[in-house]
Amino acid sequence: MSSQKTIVLKSSDGETFEVEEVVALESQTIKHMIEDDCANTTIPLPNVTSMIISKVIEYCKKHVESAKNEDKKTAEEDLKVFDSEFVKVDKDTLFDLILAANYLNVKSLLDLRKLVRARTS
Repeated sequence: MSSQKTIVLKSSDGETFEVEEVVALESQTIKHMIEDDCANTTIPLPNVTSMIISKVIEYCKKHVESAKNEDKKTAEEDLKVFDSEFVKVDKDTLFDLILAANYLNVKSLLDLRKLVRARTS
């Protein structure tokens, strides 16, 4: 059992997600809510559906795990592959991911717009 502090996120459709705080802190929006003591139990995310939250969590987990990797070059290459695969979704999902990244202020996920542009050009 992990001793990491967890945060509960609640999607617009009522589903809850328990995530490690270090993963949730990839979102500047959530980070500020925690710092301002606005996140005692559950953090509601009224602009994000459960499907999109789960994708954002997947993305943030991978980036947090990668940052722990001793071999920075391998970690960077793995992330490039992960990121390029991550954006291989239908356009509606991609649009919702970009909106969520903007709302949650997940900078690295917003940076994927470059990959999206390259893919759709």
